[in-house]
Amino acid sequence: MASWFKGKRKHADSDTVQVRAQVIADAVRAGVQHAEQAPPPQHPPSGPLPMLPQQYAEPQPYVEPPAHPEPELENDFRVEPALVSIAPEVYDQAVEERRSLVELALYAHDRARSSGVAERIEAGLAEVGVVALRPDGVDFDPAVHEAGGTAETANAALDGTVAETEVVGFSDRGRVLRPPIVTVYRGRTEPVQEGS
Repeated sequence: MASWFKGKRKHADSDTVQVRAQVIADAVRAGVQHAEQAPPPQHPPSGPLPMLPQQYAEPQPYVEPPAHPEPELENDFRVEPALVSIAPEVYDQAVEERRSLVELALYAHDRARSSGVAERIEAGLAEVGVVALRPDGVDFDPAVHEAGGTAETANAALDGTVAETEVVGFSDRGRVLRPPIVTVYRGRTEPVQEGS
């Protein structure tokens, strides 16, 4: 910023530059004080900037704003700062009600007779972080999948992969609520013929 003022001195006298620099510095300090005293505006101001009150003409020392550590919330949920100040019992009640609603939505999903209704329920659940699990074509992992049956295949590359999802599973922000029940490909074994 100092180089800008030096460059401007060639075209304006130095008194004018110093006055402009003082006005800019005062405006910056006034903005810092004003930000600490009043909440930020919801929308950016339009039109000409308002004149600064006379009280900001004097230089004010800069005061570092206080640091606000992030609260530790259960299940690593990230909550808007405005919601952190609610009472713990209200927060616990909201979390419990959310769990109940998710369970009800899963119950309705399992009994939906229309694929359109099931898709709409899945879309609504996805909006709140509950994702449907359909692991078709991936390697079977007994830690996250439940085997419901097997399907024989002559293709050795498919041995041990998920052929299809019988019952959709769900996870809530990475935590498995219900593992998917899947059919797993199994390589066809040829019977051994004796005496050939």
